[in-house]
Amino acid sequence: MKVRTEARREAIVEAAAKLFLEVGYEAASMNELAKRLGGSKATLYGYFPSKEELLAAVVRVFATAHLAEATEALLKELESRLELKPALLRFGERVLQVLTNDRTAASIHRLVLAEAGRSRIGQLFHDAGPRQCLDALTELMTTAMARGEVRQGDPRVGANQFLALLTAEINARSFEPDPPPLKPAEIRQLVKRAVEMFLLGATPRP
Repeated sequence: MKVRTEARREAIVEAAAKLFLEVGYEAASMNELAKRLGGSKATLYGYFPSKEELLAAVVRVFATAHLAEATEALLKELESRLELKPALLRFGERVLQVLTNDRTAASIHRLVLAEAGRSRIGQLFHDAGPRQCLDALTELMTTAMARGEVRQGDPRVGANQFLALLTAEINARSFEPDPPPLKPAEIRQLVKRAVEMFLLGATPRP
């Protein structure tokens, strides 16, 4: 029974993702989703008490799961006391691989941007993945400051500034209808430039 229940939950999330991307979050209804799945609204609400919680599940599965993996890897590297530069390079490559080459994740992100001004979807998206990512980077910056690898300051600000540099060269892709995937070598160069620029401004002056 547990296996069938989990399989049903996964089917609901997959169908919801398709519906949200087709018609938008606000226009999507639980009635339409139940019709597509061949069940009832009561069944859907048994798995997800609200459409917002269903959206959060869609975001976690299709848009932020890989970010969570990158965050977990970064935390493990913190435990192993890896130096700041290689940690940022590895983390950056994992993140940009998702942001540039995962088309479903990119589509969900666009959905979030389109609906953020009309509902809590933006906050739901942030809480479902990027917040944990930022928390891990903040912890890395705190450790780097304690080691003297970067100048003293607000580690949260440092984490935000690095993320801004990391995505600076790919932001324009959000406005393209179907941007081509980037090759691993291209991603490495993007990350290398972002890390070098960050360290240029953050490294303590002699």
